[in-house]
Amino acid sequence: MQSGYFETLNCPIVRTNMTEFWKEHSQHATVEEMMLDSNAQQLTQHELPEILELLPSLDGIDVLELGAGIGRYTSHLVGKAHYVLAVDFMENFVEKNRKDNSHLGNAEFIQADITQLELQENSFDLIFSNWLFMYLSEKELHALGKKMLSWLRPGGYLFFRESCFHQSGDCKRDFNPTHYRTPANYNHLMTSLRWEESGDKLYGFYIVLSRTVQIYVKMKKNQNQVCWLMQKVSRNEVQQHQGGFNTFQQFLDNQQYTRQGILRYEMMFGAGYVSTGGPSTTREFVDLLNLRPGQEVLDVGCGIGGGDFYMAKNFGVEVLGMDLSSNMVEIAMERAVEEKLPSVQFEVSDATKRTFSESSFDVVYSRDTILHISDKLRLFRKFNSWLKPGGKVLITDYCCGEKPWTPAFQEYVSQRGYILYTPQRYGMFLEEAGFTNVKAEDRTAQFIKVIKDELIRAEKIKNEFIQEFSQEDYDAIVNGWTEKLQRCKTGDQRWGLFYATKD
Repeated sequence: MQSGYFETLNCPIVRTNMTEFWKEHSQHATVEEMMLDSNAQQLTQHELPEILELLPSLDGIDVLELGAGIGRYTSHLVGKAHYVLAVDFMENFVEKNRKDNSHLGNAEFIQADITQLELQENSFDLIFSNWLFMYLSEKELHALGKKMLSWLRPGGYLFFRESCFHQSGDCKRDFNPTHYRTPANYNHLMTSLRWEESGDKLYGFYIVLSRTVQIYVKMKKNQNQVCWLMQKVSRNEVQQHQGGFNTFQQFLDNQQYTRQGILRYEMMFGAGYVSTGGPSTTREFVDLLNLRPGQEVLDVGCGIGGGDFYMAKNFGVEVLGMDLSSNMVEIAMERAVEEKLPSVQFEVSDATKRTFSESSFDVVYSRDTILHISDKLRLFRKFNSWLKPGGKVLITDYCCGEKPWTPAFQEYVSQRGYILYTPQRYGMFLEEAGFTNVKAEDRTAQFIKVIKDELIRAEKIKNEFIQEFSQEDYDAIVNGWTEKLQRCKTGDQRWGLFYATKD
């Protein structure tokens, strides 16, 4: 969108248009009006438990509900929270919410334009918003984001859900003032916010979870409903000025996996891939799993989703890809919309903190990701819990030779923040986690061959690559591969393939 477009949205005419739009769609204060969908009753029935399951514990906390509407969620929030302040733009919606839910507990209901709302700092543990930000301009959303940071207590959470890319509801609209942003727009805008409190304490938002709303995928084959759970965390301003990062997620998105960096890797590895061997190693390793239609696969460290699309298209499985890098997931989500493949979903989340019900998946699959995680045994125990009986785990990962390492390799590992083990020790972790039929294979020879093949391919596409990116980008990748070959030659760097079964 043009930059000037959003600037015009702050004029009184635009606010008047927004008011008129919702006056038209709030006359009877029904759920169909509020959701702008004739199928609202059925959607609500399935959507509520899915959304509520993503929230942090509500027990005894103070909640600010923005864009509360007629109270679809208010009753559930009031039922557990210590206090709920429910705010909406339209008086009809507020009155309906007050009438239905005021008797349930300690709640207040106010009519207000969110762009004018003023509240005390550090007043809430959770801010809950459903379909609100898409009705704000960029400038309004930025201002509201800073306010929300101030309203939340340190460690508090922001949950919001928006329609991205295009509309969902089937309600006829004479005009539509909604701003259908991309998930990337929300990620970048919200994580760039800063709030300085007294005592020079600086806070910002950290993405705990971001994913599509599954019921819309199942009922409408619509992947445009996206929700976020963010946490208010401290930011060390001095560290930022020194070029440091406060979270590993920041490190990934700002240094190792910038959007430009991801796309240049993809051009080298093949469409959809950013890791060793691209489609060739994916085909080889996926074949070991004997996938069957209808099985459910969890891909930990999914990157931009090439392997996930491959599994879904060729074996008829359902795949949930998760990655800590929001840049990776943004690209994967964009590709998912283009592919129109609702059996593949993606989320931004941390595997070490994510929870799933026991026996949720038939396969856990992970490619060159777990090198970032220190407590591998704990993670493998989670994998074991998430798998159904008879389920399989397949992992490839960077490994190492026996110590002592060369100083160059030690520096490389420290600079990247990797936590590496020998292939043999890796296999022992899987056994200790409860897996059986564990196969731990040192595939360093294959790793070397793949890198050499990739260097040959890089030479063939050199001119095209440099035209798309730069000579510096080309040299960075080629030099990186050359250095990997040298580290493998010394015996320091290894590459392992691991697969096992849950009894």
